[in-house]
This record gives sequence, C-alpha cells and structure tokens, in this order.
Amino acid sequence: MPKDGHKTAPESRADMKPVLSSAWEEFLRPLFFRPKALQVAALCYRAGTAGTEVLMITSRGTGRWIIPKGWPIKGKNSPQSALQEAWEEAGVKSADIEDTPTGSYTYIKTRKNGIRERVETLVYKALVSELSDEYPESHQRKRVWMPATEAAELVAEPELSALLRQV
Repeated sequence: MPKDGHKTAPESRADMKPVLSSAWEEFLRPLFFRPKALQVAALCYRAGTAGTEVLMITSRGTGRWIIPKGWPIKGKNSPQSALQEAWEEAGVKSADIEDTPTGSYTYIKTRKNGIRERVETLVYKALVSELSDEYPESHQRKRVWMPATEAAELVAEPELSALLRQV
C-alpha cells in the first residue's frame, strides 16, 4: 500500500482474479441465477348446466383474464393463501381447496418501477360452494363463470391455458 494509505488498482491479471471472483459471487451471480418469485393461485370451479365452469377475473392493471392469485401470506400455507386471494379478488366465500397443486405456470410480472420479474405460480383447484357480491376488490375487477375451454382461449399464459383445458 502506498504511503498515503490509499489502495492502488491491481497491477496484473493475477491481482484482478480475486476482485472479479468477488464481484461475480456478491453481485452478478445472484442477478443471473436468483430463484423465480413464487405466487399461489386458486383455480375456482363448479358444476354448470353445460359442464364444469371456472371463475375468471380481470387483472387490475391490464384487464386481461386471469385466475385469482397472489403472494403467499405469512401464517397461511399455500392453499390457504390461494383461497384468501380468491376471496379478495373474486368474492369466493366458501370452497373446498385441494392440498396439493394441480400444476403451475410461469409469467412475467412488471412491477410498478418497471422491473420485469419471472414468477412461478402454483395452482390449487377449489370447488366453490358460495360467492359474495361484496368483496375487497369487487369494484376493481370483473368476474365471470365460463366453460374451462373458453377460459383456456382467453388467458395469455400457455401453461395456464393447458391447466384450464384439463378441468
């Protein structure tokens, strides 16, 4: 180290290796290899007059057709979190939800700050027995019961479309 106490730049390639290795491990590697974010969703269904129907809602931002979904909730397991989202977003008051996911799908979520993030969504089937007309997001979304094959045509995510076709 020089007499003035300031570090100097590495003088050789050998000196650069630990610096680059440290930068890779601390900053760059986590950016490239961080795990996908995880959400949970409720694939709400019922027996309709023409067969099985699914409950579809519109997203708040773009108005595209989706199923109720959101981030896991502290103190709740994944199916319970999915059912909570179904209440808040679609007014599902009572449903029997399966303990294991029927599948998953991935989508790109754009945050308010413009950052795009890859999100994996675990999907839990929920047999709905009661809906409420008043629920937290009732004035922000549309909700419609429709045949699963029709819903599969309306969603943007191919993996979700495939799951809907299996209902």
